[in-house]
Amino acid sequence: MLKGYGDPHLSTANLKTLALRLRAQGIRSISGDLLGDESYFDARRTAPGWKSSFLIDECAPLSALSVDRGRNTSASPPLIAARVFAAALETVGVSLEGSVRTGIAPDDASTLATINSPPLWKLIRFMDHESDNYTAELLLKQIGAYVNERGTTANGAAEVKSALDDAGIPLARVRIVDGSGLSLLDRLTPAALAELLTVVWSDPSLRGPFLTSLAVAGRSGTLEHRLRRRPAFGNVRAKTGTTNRASALSGYVRSRYAFVILQNGNPVPSTRARAAQDRFVTLLAAQ
Repeated sequence: MLKGYGDPHLSTANLKTLALRLRAQGIRSISGDLLGDESYFDARRTAPGWKSSFLIDECAPLSALSVDRGRNTSASPPLIAARVFAAALETVGVSLEGSVRTGIAPDDASTLATINSPPLWKLIRFMDHESDNYTAELLLKQIGAYVNERGTTANGAAEVKSALDDAGIPLARVRIVDGSGLSLLDRLTPAALAELLTVVWSDPSLRGPFLTSLAVAGRSGTLEHRLRRRPAFGNVRAKTGTTNRASALSGYVRSRYAFVILQNGNPVPSTRARAAQDRFVTLLAAQ
């Protein structure tokens, strides 16, 4: 049994390490079937409100057990992961006599070996720097599984909204439906984002990790090729957001300003929208 717990960066190399850990325990053969278990999350591959093209084009199929970031784009990520693990077992000298399929681990199953994901701060930094939809969606389901014991997008979104409400974020006209912001049902307001940036800045336990997660103007992530001249260069940390109907940039200019820019259209002219965003934050950086 190979059970996944929503690691967005589980790799073929990780599964080979797991196979080696089994072999190190003296295991040389497996008499039964090898099952891939994704039951920590639900089996929904997309989030509500996505266009059909978003699956694959914008985000790999969602699953609690998926290998190599779902690049195989299979309709059954846990089956692919189990097959990759079976191949890894064979490579290290552990034979499998049964078949490879999906299933659910019994409650009394024993854990023989584990592989941990990268620490959460690294996952979040990668997610924000690269604007990675896949990581965002799996982390949202992870929140749902951790808090409500059901790893669904809806449970994760409900918990995020509850946490924002507890933090005093104004949630009028705010609707959180998925983790990535791809959903056409999502709604955000500048007031909500501005207050969120202010609350995070005011909390010493959150400020450092959050700032580290944001792309730096002209240097990293989705801002590596933007704002490459001073005074903005190196002085703006922000998160981008782009679909064909919206373009956004929100973050900080040094320790002086928090800013939020949301632009909508059908479609939004992305090049012109980004140029306007860059002019705005450059003016702030010049202050």
